Amino acid sequence: MARATSKKRSNSQVALKKTVQAAARSKEFKLRHIPWNSVKLEDLNPLLQRQFVVGQNIMVSRVLLQKGCVVPEHSHINEQLTYILEGALKFWIDGKELIVRAGEVLTIPPNMPHKAEALEYTVDLDVFNPPRADWINGTDKYLRKAR
Repeated sequence: MARATSKKRSNSQVALKKTVQAAARSKEFKLRHIPWNSVKLEDLNPLLQRQFVVGQNIMVSRVLLQKGCVVPEHSHINEQLTYILEGALKFWIDGKELIVRAGEVLTIPPNMPHKAEALEYTVDLDVFNPPRADWINGTDKYLRKAR
């Protein structure tokens, strides 16, 4: 059973990597200046919105969470930096509960399961390496549920 799960995870990692590589090939990467107000605000569920910009090897996202918004437990192959610009998020990660407030940064290693809840209206800036293929291609169903 563990072997099948390992193989399944490996296959999904390969698929995600191929999606990111295809996205990188389809764009000519060059210097860009992008105001956030020019980036589409995506409504994922009634309590969660986001915007993101993708570079060649990195992605930055601006995530808006209403108080009580829960990001279900998930993990991904991407390294993640979360910088809270406004508000506070409570994380369940690595067997701990941790509150990250405005002005603080959380580093999340690849493949580490984590969950978060907005304790108040929160704006966070998430940086991913490599870019999140599931966000780019819209297969991030765990975020698109009503809550």
